[in-house]
Amino acid sequence: MKLLVVEDDAEVAVFLSKGLRENGYVIDVASDGRDGLFLACGERYDAIVMDRMLPIIDGLTVIEALRKSGNRTPVLILSALGEVCDRVQGLRAGADDYLCKPLAFVEVLARLEALLRRSGAKGGQAAMTVLRVADLEMDLLARAVRRGGRLIDLQRREFQLLEYFMRRPGQVVTRTMLLEGVWDYHFDPQTNVIDVHVSRLRQKIDRGFPISLLHTVRGAGYCLRAPPEANDA
Repeated sequence: MKLLVVEDDAEVAVFLSKGLRENGYVIDVASDGRDGLFLACGERYDAIVMDRMLPIIDGLTVIEALRKSGNRTPVLILSALGEVCDRVQGLRAGADDYLCKPLAFVEVLARLEALLRRSGAKGGQAAMTVLRVADLEMDLLARAVRRGGRLIDLQRREFQLLEYFMRRPGQVVTRTMLLEGVWDYHFDPQTNVIDVHVSRLRQKIDRGFPISLLHTVRGAGYCLRAPPEANDA
């Protein structure tokens, strides 16, 4: 699952993004409301963690702009403003939940999990919790992957890598896209880390099945695609 963290306090942003990545989420971070609004409008996120007091555009204004544009991505507000009137104001602006600082990470995680469960029950666009390509299925909330009904055991990074592919079925995914989207590198470390992980993932999801889903596109990258007959079904 992909989350957006909008937080101007660098230490808090690192604290949150590190913990969420360790729990299997793909994270984008913005340090002010303008960049947060730009990312939220241009990317698809499963949930947004939003500080209330942000530079340039405050968090409540960002949320109101998102809701007016029809964006229903679940939003969890984090704020040092914890009075009842503050929480009410945040919820009325369009937030789905409100958590006061100082933060306990386990509570942030639990609140996000609850938001994702609720938004999944509503069937909202941002809350797709089961991804499918042919007979390969990924349950994002249960963190389970099956192919042809058979459970496939994936390590955390393999799960993140497969989720990235499954959100882009049929699309050629480059090394740069994987470095930024899965490893959060904004430079090429000049290692074979991607090749090693893709090879391991391919072994797990394709070995023993008559049709391969994960393909190498020579000179371009990789592609997870269903066979034509699966698309016609």
